Amino acid sequence: MAKDKIIYVCKECGSHAPKWMGKCSDCGAWNSYEEKLVKATAAKQNTLNSMVAATKPTKLKAVLQSNSDRIITGVSEFDRVMGGGIVRDSVTIISAPPGAGKSTLLLQLANSLSLKEYKILYASGEESKSQIKNRADRTVKEIADNFWVVSDTKLDEIIQHIETVDADLIILDSIQTFTLDEYSSSRAGSPTQVIECATALKNIAKNPDRPRAVFLVGQMTKADEMAGPRILEHLVDTVLYLEGEDGEELKHLVSKKNRFGNTEESGMFRLSDVGMEEITDPSEFFMTKRDELVPGSALAVIKDGTRPIVIEIESLVSKSFTPYPSRLSECFARKEQLGTLISILEERGGIGLYDKNVIIKATGGLKLTETSVNLAVVMSIASSSLNHGIATDTVFIGELGLTGELKKVPSLEQRLKEVDRMGFKKAYIPQNCLKAGVKFKNLKVIPCKKLTDVITKEFK
Repeated sequence: MAKDKIIYVCKECGSHAPKWMGKCSDCGAWNSYEEKLVKATAAKQNTLNSMVAATKPTKLKAVLQSNSDRIITGVSEFDRVMGGGIVRDSVTIISAPPGAGKSTLLLQLANSLSLKEYKILYASGEESKSQIKNRADRTVKEIADNFWVVSDTKLDEIIQHIETVDADLIILDSIQTFTLDEYSSSRAGSPTQVIECATALKNIAKNPDRPRAVFLVGQMTKADEMAGPRILEHLVDTVLYLEGEDGEELKHLVSKKNRFGNTEESGMFRLSDVGMEEITDPSEFFMTKRDELVPGSALAVIKDGTRPIVIEIESLVSKSFTPYPSRLSECFARKEQLGTLISILEERGGIGLYDKNVIIKATGGLKLTETSVNLAVVMSIASSSLNHGIATDTVFIGELGLTGELKKVPSLEQRLKEVDRMGFKKAYIPQNCLKAGVKFKNLKVIPCKKLTDVITKEFK
């Protein structure tokens, strides 16, 4: 017979200990252990016995692979981030700042799947049913019959609803608002409740007899980190972040962890009055269509996850009437990056900027994190300084060294194939970086050793 027992749970990280200790051995917090009585019942003992039977060892070669059995949402940007669709027996958590659109995105995805005859249960601990309905009326055209919603914070009842509905996809918004009666001594949002609720849902999703896909919404702290213990991220299969500044139209859905696909894969969406709209051709979004050449514009090719994207970098160079000219950038994470590139352009490119203000930005407010954009940035500044426009069918790919030499970048051939497909005519790249024999349909590749070579050939 199973017996009741007392355990101690750290309120900071949720770790368990058989006895009280002054300092948590996992997170190092002092005086954080709380006493909790765990009651054992015959039902629990039977459940334990069934779990032992279900988890008996199996030869690896005899295990059936189910990762290829995915649910395709039909939203191509989302399916890409997930690795080709939603794995049926998976748990995914998505986090974002308040108002970023995560609940709206999940509601639209859920409704899209319900129209494909999947059974959906959307459980909200933050919104009422009428609030969810109002958002659905605004963001979706047609609501399917097999889309159920419930507004409750008791996970025990939600689990009963899952069985009643026989849901294929379960969404909990948000995990920090739900509680299990078994851990009534802990408040909602505490490490114990969050971990135990997530574990219960993971067990539901991983049931071999009835696999289900579970999506959890995770709240975000002021430090732009997911609220709750970090063990939550280890517990789930996929961790998604919906990135984008408050008030910005452009949103990035980024995979930070994915057991069934690539990490750092990204999907792009536009947040509008009618919900989240996917951007299927990001290059068109980040380039300005012009009928004439404009000084101060150059095109770069970045990698967004596994996908190359052409982006426009704009520069403005103006006369400074102060001893310290301005160096402003909206797209670099570190201010010194722009200063370094300007110094290279002055010393190695022969363009004087000591008495000039220099301002740069990337179209669409995109943040530049790759060094592959270095060449495009300095060519944009040079174009503005020389008042010489660059053809809109030309791209620049390359990292710049302090010596003024062009250095290779990863996935160069893939980037060139993408711009060739899009119809670009010229691409400046570092010398000796492309494999011999590689040919392109429309693109003329111009290898250069130094920055001065690029400036001479483009502005001669």
